Amino acid sequence: MRFIVTLSFMTERVVYVKVILKEDVKSLGKKEQLVEVSDGYGRNYLLPKGLAVEANSANINVMKTKKQAEASKKSREIENAEKTKQKIHGAEIKFKIKAGENGKIFGSIGSSEIAEKVKKEFKIDIDKRKISLNANIKTLGITEIEIKLYPSIVAKINVKVEQE
Repeated sequence: MRFIVTLSFMTERVVYVKVILKEDVKSLGKKEQLVEVSDGYGRNYLLPKGLAVEANSANINVMKTKKQAEASKKSREIENAEKTKQKIHGAEIKFKIKAGENGKIFGSIGSSEIAEKVKKEFKIDIDKRKISLNANIKTLGITEIEIKLYPSIVAKINVKVEQE
């Protein structure tokens, strides 16, 4: 006796849709990124949860406008950081503080004092967290410090501590 077995396979057609992510989605993409996902994942998960919007022409134009605005903002920030660097790079700020006979000062000079002095002398507002200072200055003399104006733009200034 012989059996004849016939196998038939259904081929499934997967439909993809393009969506613009409104938030970062793990293993899919970052915010404001155009991605292609399966139809079910997009319609049943991403869109209802508000993680993405459909990539129609209006939404794509909004995304492009946002990216252009972000790029121009970034270029303005870089330009301002470069101007600030030109003003303060290589400059010297002085502090007059009481000190002992061995050159050790009473107290210390930290990044907040340096930020205040830069604001007073150069009329430039700098966040104290952007001042790279290994430890507070506790001795007389000149110390070179770095100010991170932008991730790739660093200005170096000298802090001179003199005895009062």
